[in-house]
Amino acid sequence: MNRRTAPALLAAVTAAVAVVALAGCGAESAPPQTATPPAKVSPTAAPAPTARPAATPLPRSTPVRVQLPAAGVDTGPTGPVLELGLAADGTVEVPSEADAERIGWYDKGVTPGETGPAILIGHFDTARGPAVLKNVAKVRVGDEITVTRADGTTAVFRVRELEQVDKKTFPTQKVYGDTPRPELRLITCGGELVDGHRPDNIILYADMVTRAA
Repeated sequence: MNRRTAPALLAAVTAAVAVVALAGCGAESAPPQTATPPAKVSPTAAPAPTARPAATPLPRSTPVRVQLPAAGVDTGPTGPVLELGLAADGTVEVPSEADAERIGWYDKGVTPGETGPAILIGHFDTARGPAVLKNVAKVRVGDEITVTRADGTTAVFRVRELEQVDKKTFPTQKVYGDTPRPELRLITCGGELVDGHRPDNIILYADMVTRAA
């Protein structure tokens, strides 16, 4: 396994699945005050990539900007990508409601562009209303996610799979398990509101297809 991805990442996350699954949900117990689009996607997938990486991996460098045009996402104007670590109870942090328009990166894993699965987390909505990934339902297989990194390089990923799962069956190994190529996971919440929270996770799986200096 890639030494940055596991065992530290998998060990920490296996015990923290429940909190990871809360990423992007209506927070506290109050439903959003502004209507959002349907919080669901149609599970779809493209053929799995070949064993050979589609693009040469990049060295470690933290992400500073995320663009997903299909969902109208560009975090450039809202501030740098958040660095998310582990909370005091050992669970994975998620963006606060105050950072509803920003995306966070789980800093115990690889950076976008390195070999392995880089993890990005963002809100679908909060008690304050729609958030950065409010239009995730518009994303389709083949759409691109561009991540600008602190070293000035850019990693471009292509969405290979969209999955919506009940939080109780969050696919920990599939999301956080080591991969032989640079990949990306973008996680938010979905499903109809239940007591102010959304019961599902929406997960975008993407493969790096190109890099730029």
